[in-house]
Amino acid sequence: MFSGTLTKGVGVDFAEQLLSTAARQSIRHLFTRSEAVDVQIRCQPAYKLLQGEIDSFKMSGRNLLIRKDFWVDEMSFETDAVSIDFGSALTGKLSLKQPTNAIARVVLSQDGINRAFTADLVRRRLQNLNAPELTNLSGGEPVSFSDISVRLLPDNRITLVAKVHLPNGIVPICLTATLEIDRRRRILFSQHQVEMEGIPEQQQGLSQVLANAFAEVLNSMVDLDRFDLDGVMMRINRLETKGEQLIFSGYAQIEHFPKQG
Repeated sequence: MFSGTLTKGVGVDFAEQLLSTAARQSIRHLFTRSEAVDVQIRCQPAYKLLQGEIDSFKMSGRNLLIRKDFWVDEMSFETDAVSIDFGSALTGKLSLKQPTNAIARVVLSQDGINRAFTADLVRRRLQNLNAPELTNLSGGEPVSFSDISVRLLPDNRITLVAKVHLPNGIVPICLTATLEIDRRRRILFSQHQVEMEGIPEQQQGLSQVLANAFAEVLNSMVDLDRFDLDGVMMRINRLETKGEQLIFSGYAQIEHFPKQG
C-alpha cells in the first residue's frame, strides 16, 4: 500500500520528511552541541525512495561544537545521488548502502580558532616538546608554548602571538605566515616572517629562533585526519581568509552516518 501511495505521488513529502528527520537525528551525533542542523532530501519520482535511491542530500549547520572543544561557525555538505537503506529510516536511523562523496564548506571564526588553541588535544601537543631545535636552546630541557593568539589577515595571511616557556624564563614570540594546503588534508604555515615589534630588545635574537621553530611545530600538527568526524573524512581544495573568518571548501567522504548512542 505504501508503495502504491508513493508511486501515485501522494505521501512524497511525508517520505522525504521521514528520511530528513532520520538523517538529522543521526547527524546531530557528530556534534557535542549545535545551534541548528538542517537536512534536506530530494527524490523524484517518489517510488525511488523505496529502492533507497535519493537524488540529493544536503546538510547545513551553524554554531557547531566538535569533540567538546572545537567550534565551527558553519558547516555544509551536499551529495548528488546517494543510496540508502530505506527500511532503517522507519526505525528513526539512516544507513548508507555504500560510501558517498559530498561537496563541503566549513567556516571557522577567529574567536573559534583561538578557543581551539586552549583545547586539551591541542595544548598537549604544544607542551613539554623535546625537538632538538628547541632543546638546543633550553639546555636539553622540554619547551612549552602557551597563550597563543591568532589574528586573521587578508590574502590568507595570519598573525600568531605566543609565549615560550624555557627553564630560565618566558620569551614572547610573534610571526606572520601564509596558510596553504598540503595534500588536501594538512594546513601549512608557509612563508612565515618573524615580527619583532613589542619584543624586548634583549630577547629578540632568541625570540626569532623560537618563532621559526614554532612555525615548524604547527606545520606538523594541523592535520585534518586528527579531527575526523564519525564516518566523515574531510578534504580541502581551497581556503580563504575573509574578515574574521577562515573559509574552507572541499569535499567530504561519508562512509556511514554517525552511530547513535
